[in-house]
Amino acid sequence: MNMKHYLSVAVLCLALTACNTGKAPQTIGIDLANLDTTALPGTDFYQYACGGWMKNHPLTDEYSQYGSFTVLAENNRKQIQGLIEELSAVQHEAGSVAQKIGTLYKVAMDSVKLNQDGVTPIKAELDEIAALKDKKDVYALLGSLERRGITSYLGTGVGADQMNSDMNAVYTQQAGLSMGERDYYLATDEATTKIREAFKVHVQKMYQLAGFDEATAKKGSGIVMDVETRLAKAFRSMVELRDPHANYNKMTMDEVRKQYATFNWDAYLTNLGLKDVKEIIVGQPASLETAVKILDTLPVDQQSLYLQWKLIDAAAAYLSDEIVEQNFDFYGRTMSGSKELQPRWKRAVSVTGSVLGEAVGQMYVEKYFPAAAKERMVTLVKNLQDALGERIQNLEWMGDSTKAKALEKLAAFHVKIGYPDKWKDYSTLEIKDDSFWANIERAICWSSDESMAKAGKPVDKEEWHMTPQTVNAYYNPTTNEICFPAGILQPPFFDMNADDAFNYGAIGVVIGHEMTHGFDDQGRQYDKDGNLKDWWTEEDAKRFEERAQVMVNFFDSIQVAPGVYANGKQTLGENIADYGGLQIAYQAFKKATAAAPLATVSGLTPEQRFFLAYSGVWANNVRPEFVLYLTKMDVHSLGEWRVNGALSQIDACYDAFNITEKDPMFIAKDKRVAIW
Repeated sequence: MNMKHYLSVAVLCLALTACNTGKAPQTIGIDLANLDTTALPGTDFYQYACGGWMKNHPLTDEYSQYGSFTVLAENNRKQIQGLIEELSAVQHEAGSVAQKIGTLYKVAMDSVKLNQDGVTPIKAELDEIAALKDKKDVYALLGSLERRGITSYLGTGVGADQMNSDMNAVYTQQAGLSMGERDYYLATDEATTKIREAFKVHVQKMYQLAGFDEATAKKGSGIVMDVETRLAKAFRSMVELRDPHANYNKMTMDEVRKQYATFNWDAYLTNLGLKDVKEIIVGQPASLETAVKILDTLPVDQQSLYLQWKLIDAAAAYLSDEIVEQNFDFYGRTMSGSKELQPRWKRAVSVTGSVLGEAVGQMYVEKYFPAAAKERMVTLVKNLQDALGERIQNLEWMGDSTKAKALEKLAAFHVKIGYPDKWKDYSTLEIKDDSFWANIERAICWSSDESMAKAGKPVDKEEWHMTPQTVNAYYNPTTNEICFPAGILQPPFFDMNADDAFNYGAIGVVIGHEMTHGFDDQGRQYDKDGNLKDWWTEEDAKRFEERAQVMVNFFDSIQVAPGVYANGKQTLGENIADYGGLQIAYQAFKKATAAAPLATVSGLTPEQRFFLAYSGVWANNVRPEFVLYLTKMDVHSLGEWRVNGALSQIDACYDAFNITEKDPMFIAKDKRVAIW
């Protein structure tokens, strides 16, 4: 389905144009205490720029990682908590948005009822799955469970047809791995093997907490590991999933029924909420083939145990404390390195803000996001577009015809800022005080039905794929859009009293990052209308790939932990976006200050402050377990390498800090990345 490129922790300001108001800046925006001046920029720029921050913000037990952006996310969460608790403290008309927000939050906070209920909220569904007697009944149940958010062998959804981006299509994707990524099932290194063994124990414990006897729980754990390992062997890797053409295989329903003949597509799709499907875009044919084979050959009693596990796993975070704690013990402690479960109020706020996202977002925007900021951001984004346009025009490696197409695509960017013009209607979503899981399941069904109803219909290009309160941003290639929610358009990443060196460095770069996604290794394959269509000459495409390979090779050589290396192909798109964002923002910064150059302050030149501001965005402490997790799962490089890896490719950074061939970070100019 749609590949949306997220910054992971994108941060924007209200408007760079507001920095030049005619008033003298009061600060440089950079807290000098965040620096470690015992480190040398040419040796370890990340330590130099962020060492003080990392020392002053040690990890608490709650976090597997804690960074500059976490401060903003926590501030947002406290603001939203205040808004929600105001609603939940009083009675509201049944069916109103206020009632739904307040009720869901109270249900999530009611530990007494959650613990009294135990596993009762999923008992009827466990029995429903246990009642399976015939293989033909499995397919209808698969669709019904998936509609409720319990995904097993495959995942089916609706999104823009990448070859016809104006219309929505039905997609199937590889799915079913509880640990999320195939390497957890297949890799043989010591750390992964330990996690895999811990997963087996975890599954058995969860079965028992759900009421199964020890023997059945042990049997179920073995079945889960067997099924998911078989699926994992057929899964495409994170790198292979980055090829949009390879993951686009459109078939008519007649062709699907013929190729995957033992699968009862009519029963599955009908119970998922899809009718009269004419075509399906199969994302990964090999994984679907394996899933169909398992479904056809695995005895029904084993199918039942596996599906019961998927239900338990999906519902675990919404049940009693002992189930929540065991769920956290594996996914939080073992896989991510966190030592302590988040406080209940934080979990309740997060869930409420997710289930009723735009309803909560509307309250958030009304109180915390000034209306004028939306228009001011439009001006800001235009300034960055101009800078990228200038860079494209001056590229020496790209031919004129490809440049013309690139500039057309840049000019066609659809910009979304702050919040949607039309808010989502939650009137048909029912929120009651029966149980936490029942509400979650109703919400998932409601969302699934809304999505499935779009199949075969025109794409609503005004729809948002993030809530307004989200601390992030994204680029969506099928709509050629860049989106900046209100949640990130605030301090501490933008300082109205700071000069342009800080704001272009800390904020301009991440805006440029999202723009560059339209021209990274994936984004460049989509045209200005969002269609997967080649608009490059053969020669220019070859030159791009050669230059991108330089970046792949560089990141492949980075050792993130003893014996563990970064994956240059997996992180290529984000690394290109960081690189492009730096180049674009630096050019815009120099142009903005050309007529009135900024002064050196606190011993730091404006150019130095630009790069320090960028680096501060990625200040972060992270646990060793989470380093390994992110290296397997994330398309973003670790914060350290979003600084050291990116800045070592930027000529202007060498000049600003006088980095020479004597310094460890030095890369010869002809060996540096040179793309956008």
